[in-house]
Formats: sequence, structure tokens, C-alpha cells
Amino acid sequence: MKKSVFLGTAAAATLLAGMGMAQEGSTLAQVKERGELNCGVNTGLVGFAAPDASGNWTGFDVAFCRALAAAVLGDPAKVKFVPTTGQTRFTALSSGEVDVLARNSTWTYSRDTDLKLDFIGVNYYDGQGFMVRSDLGVTSAKELDGATICIQTGTTTELNLADYFRANNMTYTPVNIDSNAEGEQQYMAGACDAYTTDASGLAATRAAFADPETHIILPEIISKEPLGPAVRHGDSNWGDIARWTLNALIAAEEYGVTSRNIEELVRSSENPEVQRLLGTTDELGAMMGLDAEWARRAILAGGNYGEIFAANIGEQTPIGLARGLNAQWTQGGLLYAPPFR
Repeated sequence: MKKSVFLGTAAAATLLAGMGMAQEGSTLAQVKERGELNCGVNTGLVGFAAPDASGNWTGFDVAFCRALAAAVLGDPAKVKFVPTTGQTRFTALSSGEVDVLARNSTWTYSRDTDLKLDFIGVNYYDGQGFMVRSDLGVTSAKELDGATICIQTGTTTELNLADYFRANNMTYTPVNIDSNAEGEQQYMAGACDAYTTDASGLAATRAAFADPETHIILPEIISKEPLGPAVRHGDSNWGDIARWTLNALIAAEEYGVTSRNIEELVRSSENPEVQRLLGTTDELGAMMGLDAEWARRAILAGGNYGEIFAANIGEQTPIGLARGLNAQWTQGGLLYAPPFR
């Protein structure tokens, strides 16, 4: 997954010159008036965000966009997916072209402060890795000294790569690319010995190959990449809506609320947390300008977090990702939603 470099430089200031922050309450009003959520996503990464031949978008990040649209507009189909690259995604959000960015982007200090973004939570804990052809004969990233490496420009992977090779007294030649599609093409054409990005992105890319078994993802993870959706600074209510939509999906899995049993639980659950989550008591939605059933609709849109994970990137999909750190905190992972009270 692709991230913008750790900007604390004049480049970040230039990027945001003349761009205002969102005004309190304005985003929700604009989305409702427009009748459509503008969601910034990847240009095409199988399992996370990709259109099919008919232009229908699916994926892990797409599911969050649909859940947010369901919560706010009552319909998960009322989303306009706006493809963004590693270079354009933050500009699209800052300029107001998109209302929310759900594009496997790493939460970093400079993006939160210098770029005036609010990350509303972590929806995938990841780390940067390397993919090589099995016939290269390499089994460790520490054997890549002198290699040519495909890497997306404008991403945190650039700095991570430089740091890792410097720390291990190795050299490399970068092959700069603008998108995952270009990276895949260059890598398959033999323009680089290795392709580096987030490990989940490598798994998604390899799954799309005609011969995935001839490519290996090396064992080293050289960085921590907490990925999550982001909104603009300045509209805390919109940030709350996006944040608690994500929390609702995570909490639903913890409490055993699924897209299949949710209607039954609305009628019968005696768990106070579930009752508040599903809007049968307390009407928490009113605190954000939404109705009582906002979280119920978000969960129905594509299921709880676990259902979304399993359907798009889980072990039974071609991508084949295990939950790992993305398991619930009760299962030894880092996934955790604050209480609904």
C-alpha cells in the first residue's frame, strides 16, 4: 500500500499553500446535499480497492467507504470512488475533491500535523517488505546488496528503503514508479530485481500474477505501517462520524454482531454495548447529527470488520492474508474499538 513520504519540508508547505481546512460541520452538510460520498481510493489494488470490467468497485477499503455512505446517507451505493495515486491522494483530500481518503495510507506524524490530516483510526497494521522472483535465488532482504528495486515515488517506502539499506551497509538502485500498476509492469518486465511496498500490497499484487508461485515475499518486515482512513483538519464532527463508523465495524466483530444476525440482535440482545451500538437505546447517533440506526446500516453494508477482512483479503481469498496483528485484542491482536457509551 502506498504512502506519501514523511514530509516535514518545504514540499509539504507548497502542497498545502492556499488550501483551507474543512469548516466545522460543513462536510456532513455537503455530503447530504450532494447525496453522494466522495471517497478517495487506490487506482487499483486487488483486494483493497479495484474496479471490475463493469466499473464496480470492491475491496477492503471500498467496504469502509460503503459503510460510511450507509451510515450517513442510508445507502452503501451512494459513493463516488475517486482513484488517487501516491502523489495525488493528499491533495485530493486537502482540496475537498474527496470527503474521506481510504487508500491504504500510513498514519505518520507529519501527515497528521504538517499536511493537516486527521487519521480516524487504524484499519490495517502493516509493514514494508520485498518481493522477488524465486529464480533470483534470494531468501533474505539482506542479500539484496546492489539490487535494482522498484519503488513508488511520494511514499514512506522511499525513506524506509533508504534507511534500511544504509543501516545494513548495502547499496541499491531505485526504479521509480507512479502506481502499483506501473510497478507490476516494471517488475514483471525485469526492470528491477525486487519490488518493495507494504507486505499486504505485495500479497495483493502477487495474487494477480498468472504464476504467483514463482514469486516470493521475503521474510523481513523493515517498518511499521499503521494504515487508516483520513479526513481533513477542521471538521471534528465529520472526523467523529468517520472514526465511529470504523469503530462500529470493529466493535461489531468483538460483540458477535454480523450482517446475518444483526436484525435478530436488534430485537433480542440484552448486552448494553450492543444495544447502544445498534441504536435500540441511548440514540448515540444524535450526538453526531445522525439517526439512531447509523451503525446498524454501516454493519449491514458489508459486514463487521472480520467479515470485510475475510471476504476481501483473508486466508480463503487469493491474497491469503492471516489476521495477525489485525486480530481482535481478545484474540492477541491490536484491533480495538473504544466503548459505545
